[in-house]
Amino acid sequence: MSGKEKLEAQLAALEDLRQQSCEAAIAPLRSALKQRNNYLVAKAAAIVAERRMTELMPELVAAFDRFLEDAEKRDPQCWAKNALSQALATLESQDPEPFLRGIRHVQLEAVWGGRSDTAGALRGICALALVQCRTVPEVDLLRYLLDLLCDKEKTARSDAIRALAQTGSFHASSLLRLRALMGGDEAEILGACYLAVLQIEGPRALSWVSRFLETEDDAAGEAALAMASTHTFEAFSLLKERWDRTRDPWFRSVLLSAMALTRQSSATEFLLDLVKGDSMQSEQAVEALLRALPADSVLLRLRKLVAGNPRLERVFVENSNFVK
Repeated sequence: MSGKEKLEAQLAALEDLRQQSCEAAIAPLRSALKQRNNYLVAKAAAIVAERRMTELMPELVAAFDRFLEDAEKRDPQCWAKNALSQALATLESQDPEPFLRGIRHVQLEAVWGGRSDTAGALRGICALALVQCRTVPEVDLLRYLLDLLCDKEKTARSDAIRALAQTGSFHASSLLRLRALMGGDEAEILGACYLAVLQIEGPRALSWVSRFLETEDDAAGEAALAMASTHTFEAFSLLKERWDRTRDPWFRSVLLSAMALTRQSSATEFLLDLVKGDSMQSEQAVEALLRALPADSVLLRLRKLVAGNPRLERVFVENSNFVK
């Protein structure tokens, strides 16, 4: 049997364990976690997590530590370490040490034209896992996550923001505010900061987030959508106030979409009035309403408003897949 055939047989045997009792699966999974093949270990770790086999947590930790040594050779692309750390997180391990090792791990691997860090996802997984470790003092946790906010890998930065949001700490919110004010990052990362601040502070942070609408760029669009997620009348009011002042066609359409997503009755009526007015904004309003998955009553009113208007009927048909 070739090496490839042997691996395929081992993977098939692991897959069969999903159908067996936990008692019958423990021994083969324990053996699989000791294997050298990183893909095989990753598969075993995923099954352990799926079946919530907490008795195998020591084996998960041992395997994780093993793949941290000579990591580029033993575990290219961090397949094993990602699955092992995720399994420990799923099993709600309260031992922070593996996650602390993971959050600091950098793995440079050869790529065309140089070397690339493949451990960004691992650092993010471990950051999120650290939040659930009750033995880690908040001041230490925030320090670890602050380092990750400046990580070179976007995945790690994104997970650091999610982790800070999960702390629910106003100290974490201050860090997120600072990161947003610094700018200089992808729009989606800045948007994650806006959303996380709102998740921690609630609607009281809406006026602060609204300042980022002024740039009328992709980051401003992310701010608008973050505001919409609060589903509050205040969010609608701030978005409409900005819509009244801007003349940029693209940003106006973004603001209409955000207003629709607030799911406020005032927003719905405003958008329906735009459709009724049959202007250039009418097309954008139809699209915004349909993308927000309106209630059947709203959809019926919208259908009646566009009836007989070929231009608006076309927009309705083009976007009707959102409500099917």
